[in-house]
Amino acid sequence: MRRWSLARQMLALQIVVVVVTVAAGTAMAFFQARDLVAADATGVTRAVALSVAGSPSVLAALDSADPVATLQPYAEKVRANTKVDFITIMSPDGMRYTHPRPGEIGKRYLGTIAPALAGRTESETYTGTLGPSIRTITPVQDSTGRVRALVSAGITVEKISGRLRDEVGAAGVAALLGLGAGTAGTSLAVRRLRRQTHGLGPSELSRMYDYHEAILHAVREGLLLVDGAGTLTLCNDGARTLLGLPEDAEGTPVTALGLPPSLTELLASGANRSDELHLTEDRVLVVSTSVVRSGARSLGTVVTLRDHTELQAVTGQLDAERGFADALRSAAHESANRLHTVITLVELGKPAQAVAFATEELRAAQELTDRVVATVREPVLAALLLGKSAQAGERGVELCISPDSELGDAGLDTHDLVAILGNLIDNAVDAAMSGAPPARVEVSLKATGGVCEIRVADSGPGLGPDALELAYQRGWTTKGSGRGLGLSLVAQAVRRLGGTIEVTEGAGAVFTVRLPLPEEARA
Repeated sequence: MRRWSLARQMLALQIVVVVVTVAAGTAMAFFQARDLVAADATGVTRAVALSVAGSPSVLAALDSADPVATLQPYAEKVRANTKVDFITIMSPDGMRYTHPRPGEIGKRYLGTIAPALAGRTESETYTGTLGPSIRTITPVQDSTGRVRALVSAGITVEKISGRLRDEVGAAGVAALLGLGAGTAGTSLAVRRLRRQTHGLGPSELSRMYDYHEAILHAVREGLLLVDGAGTLTLCNDGARTLLGLPEDAEGTPVTALGLPPSLTELLASGANRSDELHLTEDRVLVVSTSVVRSGARSLGTVVTLRDHTELQAVTGQLDAERGFADALRSAAHESANRLHTVITLVELGKPAQAVAFATEELRAAQELTDRVVATVREPVLAALLLGKSAQAGERGVELCISPDSELGDAGLDTHDLVAILGNLIDNAVDAAMSGAPPARVEVSLKATGGVCEIRVADSGPGLGPDALELAYQRGWTTKGSGRGLGLSLVAQAVRRLGGTIEVTEGAGAVFTVRLPLPEEARA
């Protein structure tokens, strides 16, 4: 049986249970029916015997010259009406006056008569001339209480057995019907179980469960199962780590897990999605969902999560390096133009103008570099500002550093600072280009009172009230295309550093980020 499938074992077990239950029920019904039939027979014989013994015609017949002539027809008539097998009226010494077999009249009664002679009514099972029977014997007393005769009424055991056979037969038919219905129902249930277990045995199911548990705990990617009602039914270790979920997260509606709104909406949507980027407090996740269906019915959603945070950081670094390369390319392009201009002026015989032009260009470039280096002593941020300045100039946007800027080594994570400042400047340059000329972006960097303040203002059209509320949500953008992660990444980096971000309206939009400085950077 160990090699049987779980469905087959369940079928065998259920059939045994049904057979035992039906057999036990039939046995109980048999014994109960036997007792009831015997009790019913006793009650009938007792009632008949007492009724005959109390009849005035019986006493009158006993005083006649031939009691048999009167009592025999009377007893047979009562016997036929009451369906008992015999009514025997006898003298106190047991000599019969009546009997269903006339040849037995005048012979001695076979049974116990002592209790009746003592004035009591008693019932017993005794074997007489008609075979074993249940009988009741009672005295016939006159007005003085003297016992004048005895009356015995009985029903044969054969007749009782016939009734019992009928009762048991009906019970047996019902038992067979119950057995058939139980077996049929069990077969249907087992067929469904076989479909659901794919015919696998208990050991195979146990092994699959062990594999299932091992895989869930081994994979680094997050895996969630959400049922059709939007309740989390399974969550592996990877998903708990990526989403910061508690150990008892299973059984909780996804709307109560405390996840970001965009991610909550996706988990509750019951839709197929592929490789969507979503942000939590400190991670960038790639989320895919697949709806599980049985026919036209949705059983739930399988959700996979991949941590994109490190890749996003590397991508941000690559974007920064690409920005520096673009800045160098722009600077090289501008330098080539200036050099060609100087050479042409010399060839035209105007060396003084060539020197003046070259000096002025060198002074402007050096002035920007000196101003950035003097105000921002964090080399990574200084390089970022110089690169962004060259990029903005190439796009026709003036990027200037606020005169009151002053920022040394802030002691903050440079990758987060680059993400914050770089994305804010990129968005500001895009906004300034869509506004009225002249396009201008102003950057202010300060470290005062234990707080690093980054302020980026643009001359663009600004943000409306609705846009201010949506600005930090994943996917929001004013460009009409793209994934809209810039400001979301800024907000995430600000949260990681324990800071705040504020958006106000100036000539355009003004973004102000305040980050608490570490203790060692405040000294």
